[in-house]
Amino acid sequence: MNLDYLKVFYVTANNKSFSQTAKDLHLSQSSVSLQIKQLEEQWDCQLFERTTKKISLTPAGEILYHKVKKLIALMNETENELEELKGSVHGDLKVGASLTIGEHVLPFLLADFSSLYPKVSLHLNVYNSRHIVEKLLNHEINLGFIESMLSYPALKQVPFAKDELIIIASPENKFIKTDNITIEELLSVPIIIREKGSGTRQVMEDSFRRCHVDASKLNVIMELKHTEAIKTCVEAGLGISIISKSAVKKELRLGTLKQLHIDGITMQRNFYMIYHEEALKHTSRKLMEFISSRQWGIK
Repeated sequence: MNLDYLKVFYVTANNKSFSQTAKDLHLSQSSVSLQIKQLEEQWDCQLFERTTKKISLTPAGEILYHKVKKLIALMNETENELEELKGSVHGDLKVGASLTIGEHVLPFLLADFSSLYPKVSLHLNVYNSRHIVEKLLNHEINLGFIESMLSYPALKQVPFAKDELIIIASPENKFIKTDNITIEELLSVPIIIREKGSGTRQVMEDSFRRCHVDASKLNVIMELKHTEAIKTCVEAGLGISIISKSAVKKELRLGTLKQLHIDGITMQRNFYMIYHEEALKHTSRKLMEFISSRQWGIK
């Protein structure tokens, strides 16, 4: 039994796509198809129903999928027990984080963690929340960090820090003359916001909805994927924005941006660690324990 082939099968079953699996595992699509075919020939059964638009597991494929899932969990459990027996913490740790956390929160935590566990080789990549989920399901990363809860029963989500979204403007902006803004002004001034699907955008819209404010009436002049680009546009006076306070601490301190206040609307959220509980590596557990022990929030 070839474990690499089983991994390809498992990732394909999660993705429901040969092409996406090839991309995720850095293989050619023909290689993915060949490995699946060899598994089917080995057990003399079809594992996937193939149509022009999608693939799905056959009854035989469902059986194999659940067995492989248990096998992966068992392998991780064995690795964790052996690492605990050694009494040292070392090995690779692949982490995926959403933009705000990956750029403005995790670097400080990982620096302290690396000082405590220098034998752990850390790999941090920034993805959107949905991509983090896909990579966790496919076991391409060990631990994820996201900005809002997602509906994925197969994954566990634990809050580890608090954050606040704030309204920011350039001190010399021509739109708002005071540091206090009304809802009517918020809906009328040019605003630059994160793209749809981002954690920040979701929290903003949820907060508005709770306060009976229609986010679709915002005077949006730009939707950007990168926090740094948003800050630069606001500093240039193009408009105001709503952004994580953790992302603008330096600018607020230096006075290149200022915070605006609005009565009746608060935009707070938790940051979450997200992971496969049955596939959690020893190094992942140590990082989670380290972060949980800090008991900190974003001030």
